[in-house]
Amino acid sequence: MPNIEHNRTGEVSGFLRAEGRKLVNGDGREILLRGVGFGSWLLPEGYMWSFPDKGDRPRRIERMIEELIGADQAASFWETYYDRYVSESDIRRIAEEGLNSVRVPINSRFLLEEGEGSPVRYKEKHLALLDRMIGWCRKHRLYVILDLHGAPGGQTGTNIDDSEFDRPELFLDKRNAGLTLELWAMLAARYKDEWIVAGYDLLNEPLPDWFAVYNDRIMPLYKEIVRAIREVDDRHMIILEGAHWSTDWSIFDEKIDHNIMLQFHKYWNNPDTESIQAYLDKRELWDVPIFMGEGGENNKEWYAGAFRLFEDHGISWNFWTWKKLERDNSPCSIRRPEGWNLLVEYLEGGAKPSPEVASTVLTEYLANIAFERCEYDPDVVGALLRRPPVRIPAIFYGYGGAGISYYVSKKREESVGFRDNDGTDIRFVDNRRKIPNFQHGRGEPWLPEERMCVQLATGDWLAYEFDVPDRGELFCNYTVSLRLCAVEGESETGMKIKIDERSCGFVQAGPDWKTVQLPNEIRVSSGLRRLVSTAEGGYVRIEWIELRPSDG
Repeated sequence: MPNIEHNRTGEVSGFLRAEGRKLVNGDGREILLRGVGFGSWLLPEGYMWSFPDKGDRPRRIERMIEELIGADQAASFWETYYDRYVSESDIRRIAEEGLNSVRVPINSRFLLEEGEGSPVRYKEKHLALLDRMIGWCRKHRLYVILDLHGAPGGQTGTNIDDSEFDRPELFLDKRNAGLTLELWAMLAARYKDEWIVAGYDLLNEPLPDWFAVYNDRIMPLYKEIVRAIREVDDRHMIILEGAHWSTDWSIFDEKIDHNIMLQFHKYWNNPDTESIQAYLDKRELWDVPIFMGEGGENNKEWYAGAFRLFEDHGISWNFWTWKKLERDNSPCSIRRPEGWNLLVEYLEGGAKPSPEVASTVLTEYLANIAFERCEYDPDVVGALLRRPPVRIPAIFYGYGGAGISYYVSKKREESVGFRDNDGTDIRFVDNRRKIPNFQHGRGEPWLPEERMCVQLATGDWLAYEFDVPDRGELFCNYTVSLRLCAVEGESETGMKIKIDERSCGFVQAGPDWKTVQLPNEIRVSSGLRRLVSTAEGGYVRIEWIELRPSDG
């Protein structure tokens, strides 16, 4: 388990670089990137607007808005949108939360002037917006990852890269590849001396598996892009993504630069070591750092497991995404404007709102995207960092391995298809399901039959880490609650709780599921704390542990 401090003091300093399997800053200090992505800012994604498929990508949203309010007002709408969607207030709050980085998805059309003439021309006003955001990040100490999310022609052939014809035309038309080289060379020349830029994420999620016939074109293009970048910039880190939503690393056949990091994405599946083993193996083989560059769009319970998985394996991570319309599984939720359903219905083939009505709705949306107008949910970041108040499902004990994160006297041979290698007795609370379901893309809570628990015998234990923020006080007081059940036929069973090897008390379990609280508050200093729950007096099942500030 990596020994990396969970405070930001001095960690965002100087050019970031790969050093073996570690990331180090300009002072040679090892850090993990912990950040958020700015999805839908420079590449608007329809699902973040609660739009149907007819409005699933930038060019379709742009077309709808122009049809509704005219070209001139539409152009004004977009300039206000880009100016307001990410502000210094957003940057400040991200830094205040203790995160240290942002990933900025860029649509090539946001930067490239239209036309096929030479030389390539860029939208200076939009480059200035990028410069301004980078300046804010330098001020508030957040590393910036530049991510080409929508390459010229599209690298996926889907909505997420603003594809026009649902084909990966980046790999089918040499002109698009040439534009991509020029675009990266321009960005590298512009930011070659900017240390707050952490690295260049060359292509987001190239080629889903139904276009896998072109997979052999990814690495050659990566090599060309790196060559173009290195002609003007030899300091910034290169970040390479695998194929098929950045999950397939079989394309990585050659270490093409001395300063690279490999990136995978993770959504809607098991947060366990088995699910990322191929990436861990590649890290060992190539001796490079790895990065979970996009993951989220789930519920807070999943966040509490998945992001601890990354932390315990020393993997930098970036949460997707910071802000979207009317959702409670991102930190910022944009309030839905009155009449928004009229736009949705129009996209679905319904009546066309009048220009006046559409303009009113869109104007309210522009007002609501400002950070100050969003509904902010600190519990989302709290789940990512396991910062109280937080509820940790029992199945998400640490990922450090036997003797570090758990102990069981007898391994269970029966499997539910989750954390099987541990041998812990993971089962479903009501026994109706056979396999877990972690697909909760809109943040839906687990259904009763999806809830899971861990059964422990006397002497078995599980360890959980949580992060106590520095509130300017020497100690913080927390209550600890557990959801427990004694196995039928057992009595006087319960859990003994320790914090950092200090005994904190015993909670008794009964024959039925019940929530029990430690009789006394725990008193801890800031930093990463370790809670160990040990079964005593017989078999006991545990569903979750919850920590709350005593005043909360």
